[in-house]
Amino acid sequence: MAFWKSTRALLGRVRWFSLIILISTPALSLYGLRTTPLRVQTLLWVNVFAALTFTALSHVPGITAGYHRLWSHRSYKASRPLQYLLILMGASAVQGSVYWWARGHRSHHRYTDTPLDPYNAKRGLLYSHIGWMLVRPAVRPGHADVSDLRNNDIVQWQHRWYFAIIAVVGFGLPVAVAGLGWGDWAGGFYYAAMMRITLAHHVSGSVDFSDRDAHYLGETPFDDRKSAKDHFISALLTMGEGYHNFHHQFPMDYRNATKWYQYDPTKWFIAACAALGLASHLRTFPENEISKSELTMELKKFKKVQDDIRWPPGLEELPVVSWETFQRQAEERPLVIVSGFIHDVGEFVERHPGGEKLLLKKVGKDATAAFCGGVYDHSNAAHNLLAMMRVGILLGGVEHVKTVSPGETLRIVERMF
Repeated sequence: MAFWKSTRALLGRVRWFSLIILISTPALSLYGLRTTPLRVQTLLWVNVFAALTFTALSHVPGITAGYHRLWSHRSYKASRPLQYLLILMGASAVQGSVYWWARGHRSHHRYTDTPLDPYNAKRGLLYSHIGWMLVRPAVRPGHADVSDLRNNDIVQWQHRWYFAIIAVVGFGLPVAVAGLGWGDWAGGFYYAAMMRITLAHHVSGSVDFSDRDAHYLGETPFDDRKSAKDHFISALLTMGEGYHNFHHQFPMDYRNATKWYQYDPTKWFIAACAALGLASHLRTFPENEISKSELTMELKKFKKVQDDIRWPPGLEELPVVSWETFQRQAEERPLVIVSGFIHDVGEFVERHPGGEKLLLKKVGKDATAAFCGGVYDHSNAAHNLLAMMRVGILLGGVEHVKTVSPGETLRIVERMF
């Protein structure tokens, strides 16, 4: 009884329209490959349509520049003609209306990696890639403010007529071009429509690929506390959306990548629209804050390296001894003073580059002047190595208070509040 009850509950959460689309499009694509020859004209049309898919006038900028950066994050303002273009091309990806899509995406950003995140990466790659489209989450996604979308007449027009729109731009247009152009209705259906939508869902990278799968692959140059990552391959497949760690840190920036060599054609598309007067108010995050986040992660990496290195004993670990005690102990072992610290150079005498005698002459004496340029201006490596030989602090010595080895000078310390 409990089994059937849980089964009925699960079936009640299935998104049946999405399930039909996600099963039928690849199945029909495979059937078309087996039964319908690919004509030259259709191949050219598919290539043109695919080129449009990865460049300006297709569903990819419709999703990346429209659904994602314009309506989900309000990273710029678009003119009405551009909004209509983006909303139609976005609909051709068959990923839901802007209103539905952006609401989920805002919730994802607000509640990343929690049960309230509708694409929660912690539920596994399969779920975050496509499972969320097939099954409604058991926990209602966290609240997101969509009042701006509710008041946008273009967004509401698409939401109201969504199924009719996708029938035209998602299925009808690619089939009609091939059918009316050279009589290949079947090829247009199987290749330009079904196969294109299949690729759009799984490869071409609408933000769905980037925003979910980019939580698994790549690096975290800005913040490693969340799962979002930067990955060049994802960026190639997703019109630049693969720089996801940056995006989660600076979501209202119209760019997903700031370096000139990083692949982000959606950014270039938006900038081109701005140059043509179709877009305005392009938002960017202060470069100082971006650099600060990058430096934070670099310091964190260096901190891990630093923690694996053995460092000289701290002041609190060393005994404080008088000059007389130092003199007496120096008769028993080779001790020298440099900058107020007492060093035992016994194991280093034979390896001293200047020779044993030069070093032994300073035993029982203050060698600060000689070590720091009076005889030879020693290198950073020499200062670091000498610091590892510390065994005490000279009572009344003042130099040691301000003198640390070069390695310690830049040592990263975690501040505890």
